This record gives sequence, structure tokens and C-alpha cells, in this order.
Amino acid sequence: MPGHLSTHVLDTAAGRPAAGIRYRLYQIDGEARRLVAEGETNADGRAPAPLLTPATIRPGPYSLEYDVAAYHRTKGFTLTDPPFLDVVTLRFNVSALDQHYHIPLLLSPYGYTTYRGS
Repeated sequence: MPGHLSTHVLDTAAGRPAAGIRYRLYQIDGEARRLVAEGETNADGRAPAPLLTPATIRPGPYSLEYDVAAYHRTKGFTLTDPPFLDVVTLRFNVSALDQHYHIPLLLSPYGYTTYRGS
């Protein structure tokens, strides 16, 4: 299978997919960041298309950012000012260009977890 990157977000506080979360993927080169993908999660909490494809995947570090406070506000959560979690940033590395990288984010207003999914 050619390499690609996908993501999805689950709202663990509500027990449902987190639809409508804005995300941005950056490729990291030293101190520089280059935006390579951005979008919003769909009704299933997933990016509607791969963030990296066989044509765009490259080895090295990446940063995936999710606008979580904005999402929680749209769901009616009362957040502190400033919010405890505003933007969740996940920094990871791509090493094998022939593999599927999947990044799930399990989210609540005061915590999150992630792992390399399948």
C-alpha cells in the first residue's frame, strides 16, 4: 500500500465523532514550517481526504494542529479564559514512505490522547 496520512477526532466527553474541527498539517524543516494540508473534520470526525498522499508524503517531521477550543465553544462547553486547551499540536515523524500513518485524537475540554492508529 502506498504511503499516506489520515486523521480523525473523537469527542470522548460527548461520546461521538468530533465534526467541524479545523486542522492544519505542517512539514517541519529546521525552524521553518510549511503548510501542506488543512481542512475540517466531517460528520464522522475524519479528515475527508488523506492529508498526505503517495505523491506528497516525504520523510521527516510534521506538526498536526487541531483548533479544539473553538470546537468546544460550538458545542456549548464553558471554557476558562484563556481555555486550558486551545490548539492541540501533535509533532511526529514519517520514516517509511510505503506505510499508512493514521493519527486519532481522543478529545475532551481538559485532556486528550493520541496514538499511531491503523
